[in-house]
Amino acid sequence: MDYLDGLNPSQRAAVEQTEGPVMIVAGAGSGKTRVITYRVAHLIRNGIDPFNILVLTFTNKAAKEMRERIMKVVGAEAKNIWMGTFHSVFAKILRVEAEKIGYPANFTIYDTDDSKSLIRTILKEMQLDDKLYNANFVYNRISSSKNNLISPVEYSKNENIKAEDFSTGRGMMGEIYQTYAQRCYKAGAMDFDDLLFKTNVLLREHPEVLYKYQNKFKYLMVDEYQDTNYSQYLIVKKLAANNENLCVVGYDAQS
Repeated sequence: MDYLDGLNPSQRAAVEQTEGPVMIVAGAGSGKTRVITYRVAHLIRNGIDPFNILVLTFTNKAAKEMRERIMKVVGAEAKNIWMGTFHSVFAKILRVEAEKIGYPANFTIYDTDDSKSLIRTILKEMQLDDKLYNANFVYNRISSSKNNLISPVEYSKNENIKAEDFSTGRGMMGEIYQTYAQRCYKAGAMDFDDLLFKTNVLLREHPEVLYKYQNKFKYLMVDEYQDTNYSQYLIVKKLAANNENLCVVGYDAQS
C-alpha cells in the first residue's frame, strides 16, 4: 500500500473510508485533490470496477489532472472511470437516454451565445422593449428557474414569481420562457442548463433509468460540493440513494 504512505493521518482516514456517506471538509492547500485521487485508486486497488465509479468535478481540467494522477497508481484502468463535470457526464447519459424524453440522441447543445440569440429573436417577434427585457436578464432568469427545477408551466403558475415579474414591469417572462423552451424542443436542442434539468426529468419520470444508473454508479464522489446547485444536488441524491456510497469534498468557507 505504498501510495498511502505519503498521506497524513486525516488524509489517510478519508481515503480508507470507502463505504457509506462521507463528507470531507478541506480548505485550499490541504491536499484534497490528492485525497480524491488516492481514494479512487484505493477503491480500484480493492477490487471495485472503474466502470462503477463516478467522479463529478467542476472543471474538465480538474477531471483530466485527477485521471492522470490515478493512472500513475492503478495504470490504464483509470480510463474506465466515469469522471468529468456534471454537464459533460450527464450529456453523455442523455445521449443514450434522450429518446425517452422526446429528444433525438444527436440533440444539439446550445451554448450561451446560441441561447441569447434565440431569446433576442423571441423578444423581437413579441415586440418587447429590449431595455426592459434585456437578453442577458431573460437568459439568467430562465437559467435560474431551470437550476431550481422550475419548468415553464410551473413558472407561469407560481404566484410569487408572477408577482415579482409584474412588479418590475416584466409580466411577459412566463410567456417568453414557454416560447424559448418550445423552440429549443422543436429544434432538437438543449441549452447548458437543460443538461441537468432534463437529467432530473429523466430520472424522475423513468424509474427504470434511475435504477439502471443507481446500479451502475456504486461509488460517487463530488468535488467542490459547496458549489452545487439544487438541480445538481438532486441528481446526486437520487443516484446515491441505493448504495449510499457517496463522498463529497468541499470547503464551507468558499460556499
